[in-house]
Amino acid sequence: MISNLIKQTISKTSLYNKSFGQPIQYSKRYLNIHEYQAQKLMKNFGIECPKGNVAITPEESEKIGELLNTQDLVVKAQILAGGRGKGIFTSGLKGGVHICNSPEEVKKFAGKMLGHTLVTKQTGPEGKVVHQVYIAERHYLRREMYFAILMDRKTGGPVLVGSPEGGVDIEAVARDNPSAIYKEPVDIMQGIKPEQTKRLAEKLGFSPKNIEKAQDQMTKLYNFFIKNDCTLVEINPFAETASGEVMCMDAKLNFDDNAAFRHQDIFQLRDKSQEDAREVKASEYDLNYIGLDGNIGCLVNGAGLAMASMDIIKLYGGNPANFLDVGGGATQKQVTEAIKLISSDPNVKSILVNIFGGIMKCDIIALGIIAAVKELSIKTPLVVRLQGTNVQSAKKIMEESGLRLIAADDLDDAAQKAVKIAEIVSLAEKSELEISFRLPL
Repeated sequence: MISNLIKQTISKTSLYNKSFGQPIQYSKRYLNIHEYQAQKLMKNFGIECPKGNVAITPEESEKIGELLNTQDLVVKAQILAGGRGKGIFTSGLKGGVHICNSPEEVKKFAGKMLGHTLVTKQTGPEGKVVHQVYIAERHYLRREMYFAILMDRKTGGPVLVGSPEGGVDIEAVARDNPSAIYKEPVDIMQGIKPEQTKRLAEKLGFSPKNIEKAQDQMTKLYNFFIKNDCTLVEINPFAETASGEVMCMDAKLNFDDNAAFRHQDIFQLRDKSQEDAREVKASEYDLNYIGLDGNIGCLVNGAGLAMASMDIIKLYGGNPANFLDVGGGATQKQVTEAIKLISSDPNVKSILVNIFGGIMKCDIIALGIIAAVKELSIKTPLVVRLQGTNVQSAKKIMEESGLRLIAADDLDDAAQKAVKIAEIVSLAEKSELEISFRLPL
């Protein structure tokens, strides 16, 4: 739902990896919630949203349709990804958003959505399973616009972003007609100003009689953004209805994880079933993990070192299976859990550990690796390159462990060994051969 242009200004850490040719975010740093949850929170701030409720069974969805007491209804699959309307269910149903004319029709579509996997351009081919559907009133829209608030690094504060071309793929607008996207930076100390909301409302194309209503909604959305430590409030479409109302027809909200202690009620809304199970597990131990599709596991401390490790693996013909940053002050327990997490991926044929010991001591890393290997009886070969604080103690610990840990003195050496081992293991598995990596490579 967010254009690549806009994504660059969101307040979260993102690095560019030249081997993959795309941004790699090593720490999401935000909570994403469902549309029905977002609209419920927004209504508490006086923000106008359609009436509706969420259902987990077809029968419940029909009852909600009856309670809304209208023949103009819409049923929306609830997944944490954009592009639902153009998505396709693995069951064959096209579209995760359907207009209905009766509660019975709502029940029919809910039955085709619940428990089925919806694939959109943002989910990847694996898609996401729909566990809930949102049934809401359908409104006839006179104008559909786009409105968002996010943090802008360039101006050092929030920025209002709007476009008169709403209700469509905003990425396409940014690509094909960037002049149709307008921005209003906000001084966070002074807050949003009436002249800013008026100027933006006029550019978005609201009719003169609804300018003040649009300003009021923008101001309330900004107050919501600040009060709840949001990193993103995105409304698409931000609409003017045929009956003269200004409404937020859809909503995407992100919240800064660093502010979780201030918003425990909001963070309890997290739907872990919509997330990569490995990333959920990693977050429990404060590890930064992103799964990739290669066969060489990576355990590194520091985002820059992680990116360099992934690049050099690609340089020598390999493919990283993950991005895992244990941080600068990881404990032995965190290192153990990191190794468990990487080795749980059946695609991983070798593991590259690349640690520079500053705050993170090398001997702690060594103890964590050994604990994980012993606890899980890990058979995946580990190539370990350690440098920095207590490195000699770490090497001694590994040498005396009797485990199949392959030492490397520099990153080039480590990457080449990891790639070579992954190739050998893959070939051996195809031939059903048993191999050992205790010998020098």
